[in-house]
Parts: sequence; structure tokens; C-alpha cells
Amino acid sequence: MITISVFTDSQTSGILLEDFDTSFINKVYHTNINSSSIVAAASLVARTLYILASDNKDFSASALSAIYVNVSLVEELLGCLLACEPGLSCGLVKHYVSPVNTCPSHYVGVIVGEPSSTPYPAYVGDVPRFVWNFLADKTSLPSKNASSACPHNCSNTGEICIRVEADGKGVCVVSTTRYVPAYSTRLNFESETWKVLPQNTSDPMGLMDPVWSESNWNSIQLRVYSVQNATYDHLILLLGILVTVLAYLAIVMVRTFISKALKRD
Repeated sequence: MITISVFTDSQTSGILLEDFDTSFINKVYHTNINSSSIVAAASLVARTLYILASDNKDFSASALSAIYVNVSLVEELLGCLLACEPGLSCGLVKHYVSPVNTCPSHYVGVIVGEPSSTPYPAYVGDVPRFVWNFLADKTSLPSKNASSACPHNCSNTGEICIRVEADGKGVCVVSTTRYVPAYSTRLNFESETWKVLPQNTSDPMGLMDPVWSESNWNSIQLRVYSVQNATYDHLILLLGILVTVLAYLAIVMVRTFISKALKRD
């Protein structure tokens, strides 16, 4: 795990690249993620898309201000997806899926099985399953057959089944949201079956596979230099001046003593 830490002292310019094998503790980690910043960014993007998609270029302030982001929903999503408390046990997640774990995993996996428009849930993590159901619901239109239960009766064009994990029945909605897994390029369709090609012996690290994303770096070495404060530097300067003056006086005294000794001889 690689993290970048920014020094909290404003007088220190720079960042520190850190490497941890298992875990780490940093009191300022994740402090840059807050709901107000996300809400402001989301509102800006939404209003920009509205302006770009509209033929009318004369926009009033009231029309743009009517486009706003649900702050409470953003805060709830942050608690569900970025922390273990409440984590995936929150009500919002359980409304769509039945999570296996409480702590959300942010690892992006790679599916090497047979491609399918409806992937087997065991091959898909809790977070991707929730995000897919959530986006499909928020961007959907009601199905013409409101009483239809899925997955068997979602037969109309553009219909997909969501929330099937939550109640065992699900609901059919019209949405363009699709789950597109990342398949390895070593997956090959041959003789009416999907096969994973053997790994190339000349490429033991799998660098030729664009989907390969595991961190396998060499050991990172870091050299740290300590910088003294101004008081210490001033003290060293004064001591240097004092040593120089004492050395000069010692040289003068020695020369005087030698001159007197030579005159006596």
C-alpha cells in the first residue's frame, strides 16, 4: 500500500511517499474527503452538464440554483463506502444488496471467468454490486409493467432487474446503466467456450496484460535529511566567530612569544 502524506507544518514544503505492507496510522489521513467539497463539485458538474445539454443559452440564476445535490445522501454514501462504521451495514446499501462484509473493499478485481450480461454475484464485490444497483435506480424510469417481478419478467426493451438481493424479488426498471466488468485480455473464445490463455513465459510479471494492476514494486528506499532551526544555526555561527577570534589571538601571542625568544638569542 502506497500513501502520500503532506506535512502539517505550513513552513515545510514537500510531500512524503510512504510504503506499508499491512497497515498504518495517520491522524490526517482521509481528512481531504468531506461532504461539502463533494457537494460543491457535484453541483458544479451537474450545472455544467445542464448548460451544455440545453439549447437555450440564456440561463437565469434561479434555474441553475434549482439544480442542487442532496447533502444528506452524500454524507450517507461517505459513511457507507469509506468507513467500516456503519460501512456496508448501513440502510442505504441493504436497500439494494445483501453485503457479505461490513467494511467496504476498494480493490478493483479482474474477472477471468466467462463474460455474461448478468454476472454471477459471487464474482462481483459488495461495492460494485451496490453502485450498479444504486445508479440504475437513480437514473431509471418506471417500468410499463409496474407489477412485474424480476429477473424473469424484465422482458421489455431497456429493462433491467435491481434490488433482487434485498427482497428476493427485485423490481424491473428502464435504465441505461450497465455493469461492464474488466476482463483480462488473456480471455479467449474458442470452440464455443471461453478459455483463459496460459501466461506467457517471457512475461512472468504479466506486464503485457493491460488489466493487470497489482502493485509489485521493488523495495522503496527513502533518505531523510534533518534541517536545523534558525536558533541552532545562529549558535553555530557565533561559536565559529568565537573560535576564529580565539585562534587569531593565539596566533598573535605565539608569534610575539617566538619573536621575543629569537631576540634573546
